[in-house]
Amino acid sequence: MKKILVTAFEPFEGREVNASAEVLWALPDRIGAFGVDRQLLPVVFGKAAGQVNPEGYDFIFLLGEAGRDSVTPETTARNLRSARIPDNGGNQPREEKILPDGPDEYHTPVPVRRIVEQMAAEGYEISVSDDAGAFVCNDTFYLVGTRSRVPVDFIHVPCGRKESQARTVLRFMELALS
Repeated sequence: MKKILVTAFEPFEGREVNASAEVLWALPDRIGAFGVDRQLLPVVFGKAAGQVNPEGYDFIFLLGEAGRDSVTPETTARNLRSARIPDNGGNQPREEKILPDGPDEYHTPVPVRRIVEQMAAEGYEISVSDDAGAFVCNDTFYLVGTRSRVPVDFIHVPCGRKESQARTVLRFMELALS
C-alpha cells in the first residue's frame, strides 16, 4: 500500500494548542489509495526536520499554523532562519542561512496554484502562499524538501479552531495525490 506522512507541530509561545495538530488528528487513516501516518514535531529549529524520515513514504505533507485568514498551501521555502520569538528550545536566530551551501529556495513539485484555483471554485477558503515565513515552519519545509526524494508540501492553517480547516486540508491532499 502507498503511504504518506503528515506532520504537525506541538504548541509554542505559551499556547496550549496548535491548530496544525488539531487538523492532523482529524484526518482519516486513508486518503484515496494512501495510508496515512501522523507525526507531531517539536517547534525547534533543525530538530523538527531531523525527526522526519521520508523513507517508505510516497508523499510528505507538513502542517503548521499561522495568523492567516484561510488555509494556505506553500509553494516555496527559503534558506533563511529569522525568528521574532524564540522556538521551544530557546533558539532565536536572526537572518541566518539554514544550509550555508544550500540552494536559496526549495520549490514544491505540487501544482499548488492549480489545486487552489480548483478548490476556490468549489467554495473552499484557501489561498496560495509563496512565503512560508522564517520560523520553524519554513525551516522544516526547506530541510525536508531539499533532502527528500518524494514530493513535499507545507500547508499553513489559521490559528484557532475551525471545523472547516481539516476538510480543506483533506481536499487539498486528495487533489495533490490524484
